[in-house]
Parts: sequence; C-alpha cells; structure tokens
Amino acid sequence: MLRRVRFTRRPQGVSIAQPGFDFAAAGHRLAAPLLDTLLPLGSTFSLVSLICALLIAAGHVVLSRRARGRRTSARLLARALFPRKVWLNASSRLDLVFFVFNVWCAGLLLGAALLSGQAITKVLSGWLGANLGEGPLAATPWPIVAVVGTLAGFLAYELSYWVDHWLSHKVKFLWAFHKVHHTAEVLTPLTVYRVHPIESLKFANIAALATGGTGGVLAWAFGPAWHQPLIFGQNAIFLVFAMSVIHLQHSHAWMTFRPFGKWLLSPAHHQIHHSADPAHFGKNLGSCLAVWDRLFGTLHVPDKRPASLTFGAVATDPHSLTGGFATPFVEAFKGEPIPRAVPLPAE
Repeated sequence: MLRRVRFTRRPQGVSIAQPGFDFAAAGHRLAAPLLDTLLPLGSTFSLVSLICALLIAAGHVVLSRRARGRRTSARLLARALFPRKVWLNASSRLDLVFFVFNVWCAGLLLGAALLSGQAITKVLSGWLGANLGEGPLAATPWPIVAVVGTLAGFLAYELSYWVDHWLSHKVKFLWAFHKVHHTAEVLTPLTVYRVHPIESLKFANIAALATGGTGGVLAWAFGPAWHQPLIFGQNAIFLVFAMSVIHLQHSHAWMTFRPFGKWLLSPAHHQIHHSADPAHFGKNLGSCLAVWDRLFGTLHVPDKRPASLTFGAVATDPHSLTGGFATPFVEAFKGEPIPRAVPLPAE
C-alpha cells in the first residue's frame, strides 16, 4: 500500500542544518594542526622557512652553473628544484602519508606520554636550591644570562639529538623503528616527517631530559636572573638553522660547507648519513653542529664534488603503510640485525 506523503514549504529564515553543529568551527578545528605547522614563524616547518630554503637552493643552482659558464633558464631551474623522479617517487608519497599522520595524529597519541622539559627544569632547580642553597651566579647581568641560556639550550638540544640518533643506530630494538626513516629512497623536506611514532616518543623524552636538565642547573645557578630568551617561541640559534639549512638536509641539493664542514653539518653531510653505502652508516648523527660527531668519532666531512650516492635501507615493502607502521614492531621484537658499518676508504 502506497502511503501518501505531504510536502510542506520550509519557513523562510529556518536553517536545514542540524541545530548545534557548526561546520565552520569544525573546519577550523580540522585545519588547525596544519595551520599551526605552516604559519607560525617559530615552527620548524613554517612556510617562511620552506621559502627561504627554496631560495637558497635556487641560488645554489644558479651560482653553480654560472661558475661553469652556464646560464640558467626559469624552466631549467624549476626542473632542477622539482625533478619528477624525486617528487613523484613512491618514497615521497609515503613521506606525505607520514606528514599527514604526524601533523594530525601524533600529538593525540603521544602527548600524554611525554616528559616535560619545563617540569624537569622546575623540579631540578628547586631540588638544587633546597639542597645547595642559592646559586653562585645570581648577580650575573641579564645580557650574559641571555647569551649563556641561548647557547646552553642549543648545545643541550644538539647533544640530545646526537645521543638519540646514536642509540637508534646501535640498539637493535630502536633501529627497527629508526630504519623507517632510512628506507627513504629519495630525500625531500617532507622526509623529516618520515618518522615512526615510537621514535618520535623516544626523541621527545631524550630532548626533554637534556634541555630540562640543563635548564634546571642554570635556573638554580643564576637564580631569579635566569631566563632563556626565545624568538617566535624558538631558540634563536636553532631558528637561524631552521630558516636556512635544515630543510635542505633532506633534499637532492648537494651543498657542502667547506671549510666549515668540521663544525657545521651541511645538506651534503646529512645525505652522506642517508647513504646506502655501508662505509657511511652511522656517520654525521648530529642536527646542525658537527661538534658532537667530531668529538665522538662519527663525523665524515663530504667531498667538494657531488658524490654518487644511493639512498634507502633494505626493507620489506618499505613504501607501504604496513612497512612504515606495522613491520617495525615485528622486526623490533624479532631482533633484526643492524647493518654493519665498514671502514671508510683512505682519502
């Protein structure tokens, strides 16, 4: 039996949307993680820092060709900066997946499990004050405190990065997760997000211990005068590297820093680190400075000329979601072997 349906006109001014649901607010909440990643100047993946890296890479291409007596057209420059074999590679597509995951999901999964550098600083400085009394540097002028705080914070972060990276290359369980980053067969700025959640958790805690511990000692030593000035919420020294070099470390641009390669890590240094050559395994473990690599014997200063390098650690189905997220757990508990480094050939 067909039922007769009666249609009525909707009164003017009455919305057909369900009451209480704000599409604009929902869209803003959805876009907020991406905007918080790209827009703040203190973000390590800000649009401004990406544009700076692009301009530096473009200048490098133009000047390198000019030194060889060659001109650079706009079309050639575009092809040099955005080669299809790099940006359309299956490896780059997985980088994009990790970018999406880390921007929208990683904070929800890991935020509650992380140590707080600020909390460590507060607890440690309080404990030192209670047991040792007032710090010996309480009368230090604030400009000196600012310089010491900025430099010490940067060095502590760099050391934590090196220690975390060294452990990832030495401990089988940790290498299984770090290997995800090394399965990248091409390097783009997005490769920095090709990091397993377990590795992100590990690094965040190590960095919190290093920076928080350093801050705690200095906060006690300097007393009320202690402060670590930040620029856009970021350490001033690190921000300089973020605006110039860091994005190019994961790129195909071969740029060396000679004669400063013994002190600063160039894009070429990090490309050596990603090399599939066993002689390069475990080299150049730092972030910005070569100081810790030089001190602990893991520094390899790249040659002036572009080396013939291939990237990508041996892995099963490295550019799939299973290979990127699930397989590391299996390999970690199976105790998959770490690649064996071989001595570098004599230069």
